[in-house]
Formats: sequence, C-alpha cells, structure tokens
Amino acid sequence: MSNAADSPEENTKEIPLGHGETILVIEDEPAILNLSRTMLESLGYAVLTASSAGEAMRLAKAQAGKIHLLIIDVVMPKMNGRELSDQLQSLYPDIKILFMSGYTADVIAHHGVLAEGVRFIQKPLFRKDLAVKVNEVLTPV
Repeated sequence: MSNAADSPEENTKEIPLGHGETILVIEDEPAILNLSRTMLESLGYAVLTASSAGEAMRLAKAQAGKIHLLIIDVVMPKMNGRELSDQLQSLYPDIKILFMSGYTADVIAHHGVLAEGVRFIQKPLFRKDLAVKVNEVLTPV
C-alpha cells in the first residue's frame, strides 16, 4: 500500500524553488562543492563556488551583482567559516549566511566556532533539506 505523501510528485511539490538568487558556496571538499552547486542550480539559483577563503574573497569582489546568500563550511583550512563570513559581510552587509558542517551544530557551538542560534545545515546535504533551509534563510520574516 502506497502513501500519496511518498510519491515523487508529492515530494516535488513540497520543495521550495529559488527565483534566480545568487548563492556563493564555499566548501573545501570538491565532491561536496560540486554536489551543492548541482542541487542549488536544479532548484533555480545562480551559484558561484569557491574551494578556499582566498577564492571566495576574489569571487565576491569581482561579482557585479548582488550575492544573496553565503553557504559556507564551518571547518576549513587556514580560516574558519565564521571568520570568512565576517570578511564577506564587510563587502555585502545584507548577505544572508547559512553554515554547514559534518559536525552537529551542538559540537560546533561547544567549540566556540559558531554562536548558538546561527543558521546551520548538517552534512551530508539532501536536496529537499537544502531547498527548505535555503528558502527559510532567504525569505524575509
């Protein structure tokens, strides 16, 4: 017996889509970076990707239009996600930020990398979870 809520058609209807907003994804693991880009583009977002803090800063400075959202790995070489997000906010004061990590939000908060209450998504990323979280961060309250 199949439940209508389990059908692919129903699941698709629940996934919020983007409207061309520009998202900068910063992730040092190439497979996760590519997967993130593919998922976000399939959801209707324009996606910029960077695998390092330096690359992210160069992209942000070169970007002619607005960057609406920063999705950033919390734990990265040389500079953690919080430090990089602070620098990027100096270029784009209104930018929204969504942190991601393979560690739980509690573990990261405990180590002082992120303050409690920040927007966070757990890796591994799943398309529907990512769609819902990105929509939640981008939609004004």
